[in-house]
Amino acid sequence: MYEQTLLKPLRIGTNDLPNRIVMAPMTRSRADNPENAPTALHALYYAQRATAGLIITEGSQISRQGVGYINTPGIYSTAQIEGWRLVTKAVHEKGGHIFLQIWHVGRISHPDFHDGALPVAPSAINPHDRSYTPSGFKETVTPHALTLDEIQAIVQDFKNAAVNAISAGFDGVEIHSANGYLIHQFFTNCSNIRTDAYGGSHENRARFFFEVLDAVGGAIGFTKVGIRLNPSAHGFFGITIDKDTIPTFEYVVKRLNDYPDLAYAHLVEPMLPVDNVPYAVKDIAKHFRPLFNGILITNCGYNAESADRIIAGEYADAVSFGSAYIANPDLVERIRQGSVWAKPDTNTYYTPGPKGYTDYPAL
Repeated sequence: MYEQTLLKPLRIGTNDLPNRIVMAPMTRSRADNPENAPTALHALYYAQRATAGLIITEGSQISRQGVGYINTPGIYSTAQIEGWRLVTKAVHEKGGHIFLQIWHVGRISHPDFHDGALPVAPSAINPHDRSYTPSGFKETVTPHALTLDEIQAIVQDFKNAAVNAISAGFDGVEIHSANGYLIHQFFTNCSNIRTDAYGGSHENRARFFFEVLDAVGGAIGFTKVGIRLNPSAHGFFGITIDKDTIPTFEYVVKRLNDYPDLAYAHLVEPMLPVDNVPYAVKDIAKHFRPLFNGILITNCGYNAESADRIIAGEYADAVSFGSAYIANPDLVERIRQGSVWAKPDTNTYYTPGPKGYTDYPAL
């Protein structure tokens, strides 16, 4: 059998992980209650997967304004904090480690979520995508361009969410800065045409991200903070790559070295093919590893063998698995034994209840 570098221990922040297998954040839409609070069902789901070296939860909105999908849990109300305590307690009782991904979708939303108010974004540019609302998919609209005061209010919302997460028992938080959501929208020309301190140069387009990072890390400690980036996102959620895209992300990743206590940087490989996309980078971990001195987690499309190779080649320190964790709660054991991975039922990814959520068997 190949050498399983995935099964070697790793220290992330103040957490000594038993392996380098990370459960990636995945929206599962099970918070189908008026409070959008996690429940005992969430606790069971995550506890089943607690042998992962690290669990990163589904994205959890930092405020009502941050909502863009039905039945996603938040981290801004007392009920939500109490619900997440069920989850962290269940995972810790199994010996696991768990970070909460904190999230604001920005323009990938719909007025139906906001009592008729427009979603917000860096600039008033419609992503021409769809939002999954309580009455089904609806076309996105032209968002409201954030004012300077409104930007600062969202920075505070991220900080409050991080404090709430620690109160709920999480080992840390991951700032969702990827996949076309609000922070990512500030990075890219296709969604940010501002002419003030938040637009134009690489430094300006990254300003909001670093203000959030500083606020969150200042509140809970940088050893409890990870970040997620998707540099070659293209063709979904209104994001398109241009000549400034990768240089902006290179600026961001290099500047992360100014945060030596940062828990990790979580980079996503292209989610759609980019072979014919000008200016795109095909191999994200290999491209960005030389630019970053800290712990690097890579994600998207890996199997056990390719994950082992990327770690053995020192292009990443850990690998996160998404859909594989839906159908394989015991993914670590399956990797250890070289067993076949079960396939998930895509029809139950976002449906309420335990079917396709907590009913996948272990070996």
